[in-house]
Amino acid sequence: MINFSDLTFIFRFLPVFIVAFYLTPCKYRKVTLLLGSLLFYAVGDLKMFPVLLGAVIINFLFSRALKGGGSKFLLGFAICLDVLMLVEFKLLGQFVDSTLIPIGVSFFTFKMISFQIDNYRGKVSADAGFVDVAAYFTMFPQIVSGPIMRYEDYAKNPFLVRNSADAEENFAQEQTQDQQSETSVDNEGKEKDEILDLDTKEGMDKLENKHEIFSKIFSHIEDGLRFFVLGLGLKVLLADHLAMLWNDIGTIGYESISTPLAWLGAVCYSMQLYFDFWGYSLMAAGIGVMLGFPFITNFDQPYSSKNVSEFYRRWHATLGSWFRDYIYFPMGGSRKGSFRTVLNLLTVWLITGFWHGVTLNFIIWGLSIFVIILCERFILSKCPKFINAIFGRINVLVLIPLTWVVFAISNGNMLLDYFKRLFPFWGEGVSVNQGDFIKNIEIYGIILGFGLVLLIPQVYRFFEKHRKNPVFTIGLLVLFWACIYSLSNAAGNPFMYFKF
Repeated sequence: MINFSDLTFIFRFLPVFIVAFYLTPCKYRKVTLLLGSLLFYAVGDLKMFPVLLGAVIINFLFSRALKGGGSKFLLGFAICLDVLMLVEFKLLGQFVDSTLIPIGVSFFTFKMISFQIDNYRGKVSADAGFVDVAAYFTMFPQIVSGPIMRYEDYAKNPFLVRNSADAEENFAQEQTQDQQSETSVDNEGKEKDEILDLDTKEGMDKLENKHEIFSKIFSHIEDGLRFFVLGLGLKVLLADHLAMLWNDIGTIGYESISTPLAWLGAVCYSMQLYFDFWGYSLMAAGIGVMLGFPFITNFDQPYSSKNVSEFYRRWHATLGSWFRDYIYFPMGGSRKGSFRTVLNLLTVWLITGFWHGVTLNFIIWGLSIFVIILCERFILSKCPKFINAIFGRINVLVLIPLTWVVFAISNGNMLLDYFKRLFPFWGEGVSVNQGDFIKNIEIYGIILGFGLVLLIPQVYRFFEKHRKNPVFTIGLLVLFWACIYSLSNAAGNPFMYFKF
């Protein structure tokens, strides 16, 4: 059930929970969210369930002591405990038993750390009780692989209120925001959507009747389902099929593939990871929208970026903004000279690599991104604009897939073999099957073509703008049943980021 693309989750847990959530009176819905999330986690990882529960209780107790200020030492101690928990389980999972890593520990630990810091800074409501905080830490749409929602966004949910009067006020506020958003256009020319822009709760008129509340509920569920189905399609019909090509390459043996197939594999794995994690993020955000939370954009067309720095502002955006706000900026960012900028970037990318895993390939991956960004910042930025633009795009389209190869292969010798096939002048001239590239293009060419089309930013922008069109709704219905057919005829393939 822990897998969003599991049929049990889709047809049992999710619909039952949505119904139970909205049948629960407003002031008790956080309890329903907490209990449902704990059940979701316990079914998926019962052995590590006490770890999650203990971390929630300990962090809540610290939050009470740090409310709106308190001792910096106490804040540091709370953060250190969370960091030690993360490091301990990462090391145990790597060197003792992989099942000792609690599912989602990298994500819920970061939520706990950011909550403690925001709470210390006075950004958390004074009346946030145990249920509020525990539901935020454990909410099932995000606990496994993010996105990493901030508490202030969690608190904006108009369906999680303490009394009906507040509910009416919040819905009225949302309605006014909807009317304003219909004519507003963001910096990319997209019409803002009434569900995606639930940001404020002040100065709105009350609703005239309960009918509009139910209308809002169904509107959220309907729109959330659209994102969920699109994400399911990206996962099941694209990422899982691209995974077959990468798995086939591993079965052949990296030392035995041709150079063209090695490059095709690098591109294929890049697309597989992208559509797998983007699909998951859309599904998670869609479930959040069904429950009344703001839509979280975790991927914003990263492969259309002009350079690697921009790529990682668009890729896994909630993780990137977390590092920016809680590590990079507090260390001084780029405001204290070149040396400190380099040191701060190095720190961020070393931690990013370790956050993904303690094996050497993740550290090398983080360092490689650090070096590329350093070159862009201190070398390319001083070149003429057209040179900067050309090499920036090359970095995104060529170097990023190469870094994903490092990310994917943890065995050092196998990684070296793969790079020898990518750059055969480094190797020993091993005889390989030169026809393997054509064979795999014939098998996977269509799915790769679909993937390349979906990398075009305008394709998703078009979906965002027209997703409520009846034709799109019918298309999504067809897509949903195509996914169900595929899932019913194949073993479930977990999301790639579940292991982090």
